[in-house]
Parts: sequence; structure tokens; C-alpha cells
Amino acid sequence: MQTTTDKNEIAALEQQALQAAARGDNGRALRLWETLLARAPDHPRALRSLSHEAFAAGQLGRARELLQRLVEVDGRDKQQWLNLSVVCLAQKDEEGEEAALRGALAVDPYDLVALVLRSRLYIRQGKRQAAAGACAAVAAVAPPLHTLPPDLQPAVREALAWYDGYNREFGDYLDDFLAPYLRELQGENLKRFRDSVDIMTGRKRRYDSQPALFHYQGLAPVSFFEREEFPWLDAIEAATADIRAEFLAVAAQDQGFTPYINYGEDQPLAQWAELNKSLSWSAFRLIDNGAVVEENAARCPRTMSALRGAPQPDQPGRTPSAMFSVLKPHTRIPPHTGVSNVRLVTHLPLIVPPGCGFRVGNDVREWVEGKAWVFDDTIDHEAWNDSDQLRVVLIFDVWHPQLSQAERAMITAMTAGINRFTESAGGFGL
Repeated sequence: MQTTTDKNEIAALEQQALQAAARGDNGRALRLWETLLARAPDHPRALRSLSHEAFAAGQLGRARELLQRLVEVDGRDKQQWLNLSVVCLAQKDEEGEEAALRGALAVDPYDLVALVLRSRLYIRQGKRQAAAGACAAVAAVAPPLHTLPPDLQPAVREALAWYDGYNREFGDYLDDFLAPYLRELQGENLKRFRDSVDIMTGRKRRYDSQPALFHYQGLAPVSFFEREEFPWLDAIEAATADIRAEFLAVAAQDQGFTPYINYGEDQPLAQWAELNKSLSWSAFRLIDNGAVVEENAARCPRTMSALRGAPQPDQPGRTPSAMFSVLKPHTRIPPHTGVSNVRLVTHLPLIVPPGCGFRVGNDVREWVEGKAWVFDDTIDHEAWNDSDQLRVVLIFDVWHPQLSQAERAMITAMTAGINRFTESAGGFGL
């Protein structure tokens, strides 16, 4: 057992060694660390400093001996384990290297350097399944490459590239393996199965419903719904010419159009900075947050008549909404999500020049004038107009078709409760 005198002498030796190293007197620092280690064989700082010197001098056996002792007496610092793994790598001891990396990840399972080194080890060993798991961990943990230290970027890029290649090979193999099964089921709707395989093999991303305010449990996140689920769209599509004519008439007067995005200056704008309060993306609102905009609606009687054929939600103060959405040339709507999955959004394209597109999740489509679609806007989506002309779409809300009449009634009642609560609280809330 160390006496107080021993502890004081060891502390003095440590201080002298650190001072010598700070002055650049490495020889004296080394001698002091050796003296200290002789007095205190388990001293962590002495073990670490002497292991560094041994490794720099090419004394791999000595460096490993010191580091092995260090992790045994301490081991709370992941860098101790990482240093040991580097020495094992230099000695071509893959078993020791793996054990050291396991030790580092036991201290910090999210350490990117340890994850990258483990992926390199398994790739070097040809352990493809283990390497795939290790590279998947790198992909899960790594921030954008440009934010990493320059010396770490190549190794992370290598791991991600290897993983991409593995997933491509995996996907190609499954395509060939499943081909005869798919042929037997030709004509069946297997889009969900195909999408699931594409996500598993990295060919597509997983997009979930991410409503900003209210998420209704049990509604599957579907990007674009099957057209057959909405037979009432037939009448609305049939009125496309009349609806377009009403838009052209209000556009000629150039009154009533407002910015689609209109946040206060004190709000966090994030992706909306360029479009906030801008007429580059504007709206002529017919129904706004559940209330008819009488002046605008009176100018578009045929459009309002057509909208009455849609199952519009009933959430006063929130939905339905209906409008002519106008996107100016060379304007892009950034990726975003809507407020609630109890209602879906319908697009009826009225004017669509070439160079326009729309993405919901993994699905990218081009509008076709007069052909409507219904999508879940709580799934990440974006739009663009790369043409030199306006793009115009009639947008309106509808109930999610999977909601029963009883569920719809309760959602309407809940909205009334929310409104009453927020009014009593001074008008702030959901």
C-alpha cells in the first residue's frame, strides 16, 4: 500500500515529466516516466506516455505490453483501446485488433473512428456479412462528410462506398432470385413488396409520416394513393376545362393572390427563407383553414361546385383548404411535411409546362393536365418548375379514406375542443 510520502513522490515525478515534455525535453520526460512506472507499475499516464514513445520508436512489442496493461488497469478511455488496436494492426494480429476495437466500442458504441476501423478490419478479412454490419453502423453514425475532419473523410467515404456496393450486389442477387416467383404472380399488385425490398437493399429511402401537429395511429404512410380509391375524382377531372378557365379569368385581373408561405419575421424559417412572403409560390385561396374565402369563391362558382363533390374534412380553423397553387418559372419548393395525416391532399393539374415535377417519399411523378392524384403530405415531399412558364395546380384537402365515419366525427369534435381550449388560453396552442 502506498504511503502518503509515496503518493507525493509519484505526483512530483508526474509533474516533472509533464514539464519536461512541455519544454520539448523528451529524453528527460522519458526517463522520468520510466522512474515513475518503476515506482507505480499501474500508473495510467506513465503507461500511456511510454507506450506512445515505444510505438514511435518502432518497439511494437513494448508498446503493446504497456497498452495492454493500461486497458487492464483503466480502460475507461476509448483512445486507450484505439491505440492498442493500431499496435495490433501494425503487428498483423487481427484477433487482438478486433478485441481492442470491441473494447473501444464498449466504452462508446457510437465512436466513428472505432466503427470505421472495425469495418476496415472485416473488409480486409473478407468477412462480408460482418463488414456489411460494420459499414451499416458507420452509415448510421456518420454526419455529412464535409463536416468531418479532413483526415477522417477518406476512411468514412471508403466504408460508405463499400456498403453501397454490397447493397447493389445484394439487390441484384435478390432480383434474380425472386424473378421466377414474380413471374408466377404477374398481374398482382406487389408495389409495397418491391418498395420494401428496395429500402432494405438501399435503393430507396424509408419515408414515414411525420405530421407537424397530429398523427393518427394506424394509417399506413402511402405516398400516392391508387386512383381507383377516389371515384368522385371523375367529376372533378371532367370539370378541368371550366376550372382552368376560372383560374385564367382571376389571373387576368391579378388580384387576390397571396404568398403561399407567409410566416412572421420572428418565426424560424429554416427551408422557407427564400419563399417566405414571396409570390414565386403564390395561392388564390378559395377555402382557407376551414372557411370559405367568399370574395374569391364568388369568382370561381364552377370550381366551388366541383369541390362540393369531394369528401372534404371538417376541422374548423384548420381544414379543409382549397386554392389555385401557382409556381413561377425556375422555382423550387423545398422538401417539407404537412400538419396531420387525417387529411390527404389532392392535386388537379391545370397548367403544366415541361420541366415540372413532384416527389413524395421515393416516388417522383410529373403532373398531367386534367389528371388528379391524392397523396399524403405528411410524407417528405417537394416540387419544382424548371420551365419558363407558370405551373398551376388546384389543391384541396380530403379525408383519409381509411377513417370511418365515427372516427371522422371524433376528429371534428376533438378540433372543437382544441379550439375552445386555445381560445380560453388566449388564442395560443395547437
